Amino acid sequence: MGTYMEALAKHAKSASREAAKLGTDEKNRGLLAVAEELIAQQELILEENKKDLEAAKEKGVKQSLIDRLALSEKRISDMAEGLRQIAALDDPVGEVLYMKTRPNGLRIGQKRVPLGVVGIIYESRPNVTADAFGLCFKTGNAVILRGGSDAIHSNQAIVRAIKAALRKMKFNQDLILLVEDTSRDVVNEMMKMHGWIDVLIPRGGAGLIANVVQNSTVPVIETGTGNCHVYVDEGADPVMAADIVENAKTQRMGVCNACESLVIHAAAADEILPRIVSKLKAHNVEMRGDERARAISEDIIPASEEDWGTEYLDAVISIKVVDSIDEAIDHINKYNTGHSESIVTKDYARALKFLDEIDAAAVYVNASTRFTDGFEFGFGAEIGISTQKLHARGPMGLQALTTTKYIGFGNGQIRK
Repeated sequence: MGTYMEALAKHAKSASREAAKLGTDEKNRGLLAVAEELIAQQELILEENKKDLEAAKEKGVKQSLIDRLALSEKRISDMAEGLRQIAALDDPVGEVLYMKTRPNGLRIGQKRVPLGVVGIIYESRPNVTADAFGLCFKTGNAVILRGGSDAIHSNQAIVRAIKAALRKMKFNQDLILLVEDTSRDVVNEMMKMHGWIDVLIPRGGAGLIANVVQNSTVPVIETGTGNCHVYVDEGADPVMAADIVENAKTQRMGVCNACESLVIHAAAADEILPRIVSKLKAHNVEMRGDERARAISEDIIPASEEDWGTEYLDAVISIKVVDSIDEAIDHINKYNTGHSESIVTKDYARALKFLDEIDAAAVYVNASTRFTDGFEFGFGAEIGISTQKLHARGPMGLQALTTTKYIGFGNGQIRK
């Protein structure tokens, strides 16, 4: 007999072969059925979510992380809407990317195909469970989900609802499998399922991601942490700058696309920094800055070297004053995690310079970093935000969950 993880992987591999045969209409009907079932079972899901929330509070988990864990009727409705949006999107599977005729008459092309079995290891955020299923199902993949112990009741309830819909539609229920053993041993085994799991995607804190990247024998798509910056340029609109920083930092503090660091041009700091401080202070954000920032506002406490590279996921922000856009770009590229960066500026040339020279998956001009999100990008949902440069980068939608194969049409050609 194999282990628990081997059994799950074998079921997923078998299911993935069935998933690859499903047509677009079948997949869309399945997604819509799951969306309806999530709404139908929302009371049960919320009851299970309460168990996770109570356990988190007893453990003293900080509020920003409890927010990531919490579900509500609105969030379940958003999960269902995400599935409906995925159903409305074009199916990338089967798309022929090109077809060329060789001198010998052989026609060679490339088409999109499913990855197979997608494994996802993630923390908190039970909405990932529905998003991951929807994207994997639409792309003809089976998915194995290993959520954190902090969200086990929520994840079990969501998966039960998804399986109920699959059962009603007469689809294979093994298209989604939840690893209900939350021990670290199972995670370690999951990372060694080369040949059974085709790709592994970690979503969570830096420790989780580093562990998977360093120890997995399964190919990994790295979804990075978010030490995101907003740079306020010389001559920036003061109201716009303050509003963008406030939104990027405080709209949701425990997410990877929240702003963790403000960089501001010295020529703008005297006028704009007090506005920003006032807005952040209203949200009880602790501000840690360099000497020049602290000289402008007594509400800013000293920053350490460690602060420049920290993803807080909390009501804390670092503040750096610079003398030029070049200094800002150098600072951001040194300390960022390749996630999302933004410039607030009126100068078109400096906006383009920032776009060209910042090394990150998403770079914005005059907009909040909070937009780095599959839903906001029109993907319906996302499987994660990749900060690596191979295969996929940025919010990963349907295309990121496919690979390609070459196809050839001949009429008897043989190689000489």
